[in-house]
Amino acid sequence: MREFAETEMRPHVMEWDEAQHFPMELLPKLAALGLMGIQFSEQYGGSAMSPVDYCICIEELARVCPAIALSVAAHNGLCTSHIAMFGSDAQKEQYLPRLVRGEVLGAWGLTEAGAGSDAASMRTTAARDGDGWVLNGSKNFITHGAIGGVMVVMAVTDRAKGHRGISAFIVEHGTPGMRAGKKENKLGMRASDTSEVVFENCRVAGSQLLGGEGQGFINTLQVLDAGRIGIAALSVGLAQGAYEAAHDYALQRRQFGQPIAAFQAIQWKLADAATRIEAARLLTYRAAYLEGEDQRTTRESSEAKLYASEIAVRVAEDCVQIHGGYGFVKDYPAEKYFRDVKLLTIGEGTSEIQRLVIARQLLGS
Repeated sequence: MREFAETEMRPHVMEWDEAQHFPMELLPKLAALGLMGIQFSEQYGGSAMSPVDYCICIEELARVCPAIALSVAAHNGLCTSHIAMFGSDAQKEQYLPRLVRGEVLGAWGLTEAGAGSDAASMRTTAARDGDGWVLNGSKNFITHGAIGGVMVVMAVTDRAKGHRGISAFIVEHGTPGMRAGKKENKLGMRASDTSEVVFENCRVAGSQLLGGEGQGFINTLQVLDAGRIGIAALSVGLAQGAYEAAHDYALQRRQFGQPIAAFQAIQWKLADAATRIEAARLLTYRAAYLEGEDQRTTRESSEAKLYASEIAVRVAEDCVQIHGGYGFVKDYPAEKYFRDVKLLTIGEGTSEIQRLVIARQLLGS
């Protein structure tokens, strides 16, 4: 994984970032390594790796390019995972082989303009129409919204039932009535496509209902438990990359006749970073191990995601500080880690939501 990231990705990181371009040409190479179906059954062409293996894969990608790691994590941990966990045998046979072979990218539609942390207040609807459904509404901040080939979409099927009236649907890109909207011009993670997706009288067959009617939101929470482990791993990898960049620069940069690594102020930043990264890695691996043992990981995955994402912000900030003025220019990797990292405390549940989840688990409420 590290060899692949260093040889196939690192030479192009800034090129992809500045162009806001996801390299579709990378998909066959990622698929050849098994990275488009890391944890999925060999029956569907997946790699059948463990959750801890998954974390290591995401870490190594994020250490070099967090944006590519984000796309791989979203493809595996959201869309493909939702189908694998709750799809019918026919749906799995139809979609999983294409997804794990990297023939298409997976997208996952939950967030809306007026429904971020309060996801259950979504406005997108799915109304029965004969033996099918008609979707209307829009989804915001969707990874692979413009370039994804298969999308899992959450929509309200019975408003009176609240969150128990939300269902999930599989919608293929190119379905009439589905289109990509605005592509977001982002601070960081710029090589990962983030776009609006609009549904205007988009008709799908009844067979595209994913899981039971009214089970979409409940299943979403289960998908997010595992998905947050992936974001924790991404945070650990980004922090590791930022730490290594700061470490190497501190040994090379000389001031007052000696490397700046000789100064206690720099040494303490590096010591704190290394310690925090190891703690975050162990929290992440614990959650992944428990997932692999088929145990519920609601609290553990939120703890890992909360701590790993927040220490990654601190490590990336210290990386810039250690680089000084050079940390503020694009000649060094520090500024990109700093731009990329903030999304990790927001996406797949903000830090505030993670604290809420953890508190509810601790208090039994």
